[in-house]
Amino acid sequence: MTNQISRRAVVRGVGAATLAVPLAAWLSGCSRVETPGSAAGQTGTDLLALGKKQGYLRVAIANEPPYTQVNPDGTVTGAEPDVFRAVCKRLGIPDIQGVVTPYASMIPGLNANRWDAITAGLFMKQSRCSQVAYSEPVIVSTESFAVAKGNPKKILTVAGVLANKDLKIAVLPGGFEEGILKAAKVPAAQQVKVNDGRSGIEALTAGRADAFFLPTLSLDALAKADTSFEVTAPIPDAPRTGSGAAFRKSDSSFMETYNKELKAYKDSPEFDALMKKWGFDAAAARGSTAAELCKNEG
Repeated sequence: MTNQISRRAVVRGVGAATLAVPLAAWLSGCSRVETPGSAAGQTGTDLLALGKKQGYLRVAIANEPPYTQVNPDGTVTGAEPDVFRAVCKRLGIPDIQGVVTPYASMIPGLNANRWDAITAGLFMKQSRCSQVAYSEPVIVSTESFAVAKGNPKKILTVAGVLANKDLKIAVLPGGFEEGILKAAKVPAAQQVKVNDGRSGIEALTAGRADAFFLPTLSLDALAKADTSFEVTAPIPDAPRTGSGAAFRKSDSSFMETYNKELKAYKDSPEFDALMKKWGFDAAAARGSTAAELCKNEG
C-alpha cells in the first residue's frame, strides 16, 4: 500500500555516501546527501534533542510488506515506519529517513551508530532483546508457509519439517523464522537462505525449496501478485511473534519517552485505522508486552 500524501526517502546500502530523501510525515520532502553516522547515532547523543534539532531520525527498514514497503518512487511506508513516524511527530520530530538493510545487519548497524532505531518488523526474541531495547509492541503476527498449490507434501508444522529430513525450507538470514527453525533444531542442511520475499517464492517455484517460512501477512501480500503458490493456515507450533521499534540500550531515556507517547497513540482511533490499513489487529498489539514477546527462544 502507498500513502499518496507523504514523501519518505530510502537510503540504499551503508558504508558509503548514499542518497537520502527525508521521509516527511504527510509532506513532500527535499533530497539530501547523507553519510551514515555523520549526523545521527553518535554515542551518548540525546535522541530527542537530536531529532528535534535536525528534523529527523534515521531508521533501518526492510522491504517486506506489510511491515515495511519501499515504493517504486523511493517512498517508504508500512506499519512499522508509519507508527514510528506518527509517534515521532507527537514528540516534535517531524521526519524520519529510512535505510534499507538486511535483517541480519540491523542490530549490528544500530549498535555501530549507523541509524537511530530499527522499524522493520524485527520480531522480538531472547537473543535480540539481549542486544537492543524494544519499545512496547505495535504489531503482533502469526507465521505460515508458502507451499505449492494443494500443499502436496503436507507441510503444516515446524515439527513436521523436523520429522522429514527431505524437506527444504526457505528462510531469510537473520529473520525470526530462521531462529524458530534453529530453536527447533531443524538442521542447517534443510534451510535454504534467500535474500527477500520474491527470491523465497522463486526458490519455492523452482523446486529449490519445498516451502517458504515467513509471517502470514507477508506471504498474503506476496500472494496478491503471484498465484503460483498458496499460504498455509497459521503454524500452530510457531511462537506468537511481535515487534516494535528497537533502540540502543544506551538510549533508554528516549525509549521511555517514546513508550509514553506510543501508549497514547495506541489508545487513539488513528492507531486502529493504521493497523486496519495494513491488516494487523490493533487489539492484539495493545494486549501484548515487550517483556512477554522477548521470552521467545532464538
